[in-house]
Amino acid sequence: MGQRIAKLMRIFGSQEHKVIIVELDNAGKTTILYQFLTNEVHTCFTIGSNVEEVALQKIHFFMRDLGGQEALLSIWDTHYSNTEFVILVIDSTDRNRLLTTWEELYKMLALKALQDASVLIFANKQDVKDSMTTADISKFLTLTAIKDHPWHIQGYCALTGEGLPAGLRWMQSQATN
Repeated sequence: MGQRIAKLMRIFGSQEHKVIIVELDNAGKTTILYQFLTNEVHTCFTIGSNVEEVALQKIHFFMRDLGGQEALLSIWDTHYSNTEFVILVIDSTDRNRLLTTWEELYKMLALKALQDASVLIFANKQDVKDSMTTADISKFLTLTAIKDHPWHIQGYCALTGEGLPAGLRWMQSQATN
């Protein structure tokens, strides 16, 4: 029901979209949120969640940055209602937690509350030597198997913001579909 209302509002001119940003801790999601807002690098530890509005032309994204500590993973789903976009941030250097990331991604995608959500994956730390490429991450996460959600994986560097505009443009193109 909520998704239908959001789609009707888009048709009649309202361009507001609910976004959740998730990660396992220390992958860079809060940095992404504040780069969207200020074009500056801010690194800080998220306890609970942050909510910010990011405007791009006539499109407004209401972004909720959910804390990624293991103790908070179980309450992520309380924030999913009416979500149109999921941004998943991955630490491209952390091969040890990629399986956990895979598990969390597919748990989210199976939820009714996220059945219409588009998924943007930011592969952070692309500037670090020996980081996994977006192709490596895509293969490990079996992204090509995702048929019922539009998705995009984008290389990203939190220190410079490289890759952020391309990810935002993808979201903008999905919001206008």
